[in-house]
Amino acid sequence: MESVVWQGLALSGIFSWIVITCYFDVTKKIRSLLQPWVSHHVVSGTSIILKIQKHQHKFLDALFSGLSCIVSVPFYTAFLPLLFWSGHGKLARQMTLLMALCDYLGNCIKDVVSAPRPNCPPVRRITATKDEEENALEYGLPSSHTLNTVCLSGFLVCYVLSYTQSEGAFVKLGAVTLACLLVGFNGFGRIYLGMHSLIDIIGGLVFGFMILAIWLSVHEYVDAFIVSGQNVTSFWAALSFLLLFAYPTPEFPTPSFEYHTAFDGVVFGIVTGIQQTYHQFHHEAVPRIFTSQLTIPTFLGRMLVGIPTILIVKFCSKALAKWILPVVSNTLGIPIKSTSYVPMLNGSATDKKSSEIKQSSYIHKMLFFSQQDLFDVDTGIRFLQYAGLAWSVVDLVPSLFSHLRL
Repeated sequence: MESVVWQGLALSGIFSWIVITCYFDVTKKIRSLLQPWVSHHVVSGTSIILKIQKHQHKFLDALFSGLSCIVSVPFYTAFLPLLFWSGHGKLARQMTLLMALCDYLGNCIKDVVSAPRPNCPPVRRITATKDEEENALEYGLPSSHTLNTVCLSGFLVCYVLSYTQSEGAFVKLGAVTLACLLVGFNGFGRIYLGMHSLIDIIGGLVFGFMILAIWLSVHEYVDAFIVSGQNVTSFWAALSFLLLFAYPTPEFPTPSFEYHTAFDGVVFGIVTGIQQTYHQFHHEAVPRIFTSQLTIPTFLGRMLVGIPTILIVKFCSKALAKWILPVVSNTLGIPIKSTSYVPMLNGSATDKKSSEIKQSSYIHKMLFFSQQDLFDVDTGIRFLQYAGLAWSVVDLVPSLFSHLRL
């Protein structure tokens, strides 16, 4: 009963926050206070970036571009399934939740403040990958790479030291030093690449340490709720739905909301799968890599089976969502459009409001249906696509491992 009460209070609190921010236009008021101050520091920090870029070299370009890829969200997204399949399920699910928290809060701050990145030119901006090109379309403050690196490397250090029960001061100092060097090189690299100004990096550090401190104090409670709580799936479904509408509307559309939607789906899929199969595949006594129960050849076999499987599930989830959601929406009389996934819903009648509808006032879409002409069905498709992928990582694929004796 106590669990149901706090779940209801949490969901009610989020819904109340959505109503309050909508009614009082909180996002625009906060932006009007912070955006001019941040923008001033971005402009004044241009000279620092130019001084750093005077020492440009092809080696440094490649070094910092590679480092940005290593600490990017796509890298962690590809790495986490392997972590689940290696037997370190607790670390994998907690890092997934932490990454989703970082992605949501970091992008919320970006779109609330809507502060620009350094002007290019005069700043030289290096975007070596498609992911970096998309990152450049987002707002600047805070630096997501810096924020994510602080949280994930900091949590990983704490977890490893706790897991190995290391009490040596030298080992602890070495682990913390490595994490600090990674954060420092990453922050400097983001400035060198022209992706961020100094104020963005400082913001990433400050918010990163704040989120890490909060997560370290609650992660055990969250994990216990996921593996053994009541109404976990229904609660998380409602939470995921509300978080889509609690996301602030930026000054101009950016890809940030799309990233959040994908991670929102990933977390829902992970939580649902873990809740159903924890005692089968994810308890603390499962075989771990580098042991006689899970050798390197066996783990490689898991990769050969698991990676194609989750890619197939992702494709099938997207195809099913593209077929089901428009049918359900039409049945319920909900007017919809699609900006990319369903060409039939992207006709001339809907082109007039393409950018506004995609990311214009998600709050109003939920609270005042009559005031919205069309709903972008791509949000639901993206959510279900990544939820299916994540569910397969922790449920379907481990079941295949069990049948194949991997």
